[in-house]
Amino acid sequence: MSFVDTLRQWDEATTVADRQDLSEALRIFLNIQEPNSKIYFDIGCLHLLNQDLEAAEKAFDCSIRKDEHLAVAFFQRAITFYKMNRYEESLADFQNAFKALRGNQLIDYKALGLRYKLNACEVLHNMALAEAQLGNWEKAQVNLVKALDYKTESKLNMIDIALQSTLKQRLFKLVEFPSKVLFKPNKHYVAELEKKDYLGKAKVVASVVPQDEFSGFAPLQPQVDVSCLLRALEGEPHTVLFEFVPETSDELAVVPGNIVFVLQKGADNWASVVFNERRGLVPYNYLERLEISFASKGADVITQPPTREPPTRPERKQGSLIRQFHCHETRSSDNLCVVKVRFTFTFAITVPSGSPYSLLIDKISGKLKVPSAAVSLSLTSEATEQSVIDANTDMESVWSHVSRNRITLWCITAEQTDGMPQTKIHLVALHTYESSNPEDLSFHQGDTITFLSRVNQDWLEGQCNGNTGIFPAAFVEEVPVIQTDTTK
Repeated sequence: MSFVDTLRQWDEATTVADRQDLSEALRIFLNIQEPNSKIYFDIGCLHLLNQDLEAAEKAFDCSIRKDEHLAVAFFQRAITFYKMNRYEESLADFQNAFKALRGNQLIDYKALGLRYKLNACEVLHNMALAEAQLGNWEKAQVNLVKALDYKTESKLNMIDIALQSTLKQRLFKLVEFPSKVLFKPNKHYVAELEKKDYLGKAKVVASVVPQDEFSGFAPLQPQVDVSCLLRALEGEPHTVLFEFVPETSDELAVVPGNIVFVLQKGADNWASVVFNERRGLVPYNYLERLEISFASKGADVITQPPTREPPTRPERKQGSLIRQFHCHETRSSDNLCVVKVRFTFTFAITVPSGSPYSLLIDKISGKLKVPSAAVSLSLTSEATEQSVIDANTDMESVWSHVSRNRITLWCITAEQTDGMPQTKIHLVALHTYESSNPEDLSFHQGDTITFLSRVNQDWLEGQCNGNTGIFPAAFVEEVPVIQTDTTK
């Protein structure tokens, strides 16, 4: 099924659902041959409305497999597990949803086509309810107290009522997602369904097609002005050989004949490309290297795009390609655990799951090139008696924090602590940066940002106003450290 057909059926299904004909909407959704993560999410919501919990669970499973960063899908699957009285699995998914929030108060999915805001305090509220169902009343209270740090005024009364209930060891009401709210396709794509013109305008500023002698138009390639073209030329030009239908928000839809510019190629055969001033990921084996000539003297015929079947879609591996949409992490095999270590910079190591302390500390000290005795580890950014990891720590409790073969630890060395406390790097915002992307960190000119890690040469990760996310390095500068004379 082509991208256009998928888009058309998706739009039809959501339109029918808006008319409250849910059975017909579900029928249309189920006829889509290659659903993306958002479509699977919509299918799960409709099954949930029909009280078909097993079908809803399977649909949310597929949605998460397509996009493991979709926090709202974890939230909906957790609600499904809760209604099936599978409270341990429900708790785990609420925890996954909270981790996907990455310290932010909420994620607004409006930019992705879903009119819904997932609030951290509501996720913590439901985590507390799952703990209460398991008889863990103290943990339930801890989660609700934590929810107060993320509360909004409209949610304060709900949390207070839940806290009072836990003190009396009584259950409280589950916060549910409004299942009639569905992901909808991009309205600009829908508006272009019937009038899409792949030939573009007849006026040509510059042709990007090899052996193109005539002043006409490039087939299937919308024309752009010279400034757009020069910006695209930062990457390597490639021709698209096959139609590619995106399955996640960071992938890019392209059709045969399009000219894209590859900025980076990952070891997993995915490439970060620019096409019509939009950036995204496409399989590299769908592309063919292209030598650009603006006025070449060659054949009179423009090569037509191939018609053979496209190759198999490559498997996505997070660690092999730096992505602008998510922080850089390394994908591990099933028997290995990726340990993300926050130091003055952030790095990752891999160790067998359940490794002893000696192996873990040797790996980290080897990476830092300091003696293992000089390294101190903790489970949280603030080292406390409960979070410090040393030779006397029960490592089973440490590895219990692993989620999907990943864990984050904090690290300091003797050089950082001897004589004076560790100094954090602070940045000041030169310009205001606002983004609807939930992974990004928004701030205003003059705000102070705490530096956490460098994603790549263009993007940094930091904290500001209680939120954590990534942002362009060019928007900030480091605050100089004022040295004080301690001899006076």
